[in-house]
Amino acid sequence: MRLFLKEQLPLIIFYIGQIILVGMWYWLAEEDHSISNVIYGALLSLVMLLLYLAFRFNTQKKMYTRLETPLGEMDQSLNELGESPMAEAVSDLLQNQFQLYKNELYSTHQRLEHHTAFINRWVHQMKTPVSVIQLTLQDLDLDDEITDGMQEEVDRLKKGLEMALYTSRLDRFEQDFKVECIPLLDTLEQAVAGNRQWFIRKEVYPEIHIPSDLLVISDAKWLAFILGQVIVNAVNYSVGMGKKVVFKAYKHGSNTLLEIRDEGIGIAKEDLGRVFDPYFTGNQGRQYQESTGMGLFLVREVCDKLGHQVEIESVVGEGTTVRFTFHQY
Repeated sequence: MRLFLKEQLPLIIFYIGQIILVGMWYWLAEEDHSISNVIYGALLSLVMLLLYLAFRFNTQKKMYTRLETPLGEMDQSLNELGESPMAEAVSDLLQNQFQLYKNELYSTHQRLEHHTAFINRWVHQMKTPVSVIQLTLQDLDLDDEITDGMQEEVDRLKKGLEMALYTSRLDRFEQDFKVECIPLLDTLEQAVAGNRQWFIRKEVYPEIHIPSDLLVISDAKWLAFILGQVIVNAVNYSVGMGKKVVFKAYKHGSNTLLEIRDEGIGIAKEDLGRVFDPYFTGNQGRQYQESTGMGLFLVREVCDKLGHQVEIESVVGEGTTVRFTFHQY
C-alpha cells in the first residue's frame, strides 16, 4: 500500500491542484460567487479520483505486495503479479531476468567444474615427476648438502601440490568427507610422521602429550590436512636448534581441546586478527619466501565446515599456540 501511494502521489498532487484551479475559475466566472457549485464539483472529482485509485490498487495489488516483500527464494519472483498490463510486463521482466540468472549460474557452475577437474588432474600428474625426482635423489651420489637442498625443494613442491588439491576440493566439501569417531593421537602421529623431514631439517622436535584413548568426532583425512598445515607453520617459524613443538590435548567439559605450541618467532599483535585471511602473510611471514598466506585460511575454512573451532595466541619472540576445540555432539 505504501509503495502504491508513493507512486500515485504525483497524480494526487496534480489532481488536487487541478481541482483548486478549476474551482477558482468557476468561482470567479459566476456573478454571485457561489461556492456551493465549486465544492460540489470538487467532491465529485475527488470521488472519481478515489474510485480510479481503488481500481488501480485492486488490479495491481499482487504486484505491489510482491515488490514490498523481500524474496525468500529466487523462484518466488516467478509468481503471478496480476492481470493488468503493468503487472504482466513486470512479471515477464522478472521471468526473463530469472532465466538469464539461471543460465549464467549454470555456465559459472560448469566453468568451476571444469576448473576443479583440471586442477585435480594436474596435481595428480605432477605427483609422478615429483616422486621420480625424489627417487632419483636417493640413487644419486651427491654431496649431502646438495641432496638436502634439493630434497627440501621437492618437499615444498609436494606441500604446494597438496594445498592446491585440497583447495580445489573445498568447494565440494559436502561430497568429500566422512564424520566418525577417531583417535586423536593416531591422527596427530600420522600428521607428524608425514612432516618428519621438516622436523629433521629444521632440527625441531615434536613433544606429544595426548591420551591414547582420547576420541574426537571429525573427518580423519581433513583433520590430518589441517594439522599438517599448522605443523608446517610451527616448524618453519621456529628459530634455533633444539626448539620444540608441543602437542597437548585434554577434555574441557564435554569438549576436547588440542593445543599446538611452538617456540618460534611469534606473530605481531597487529597481525593476529588477520592471520586467517586468505593470502595474508604478516610481518613475520614476509621473512619466509615459502609463506603463501593460505595455510591458516584453509585451516579455518575446514574447521568451519567440520564444526570445529580454531583460535590462535602468540607473543613475538616467544612462540605461537594454535588451539582446536572439538565439540562432542
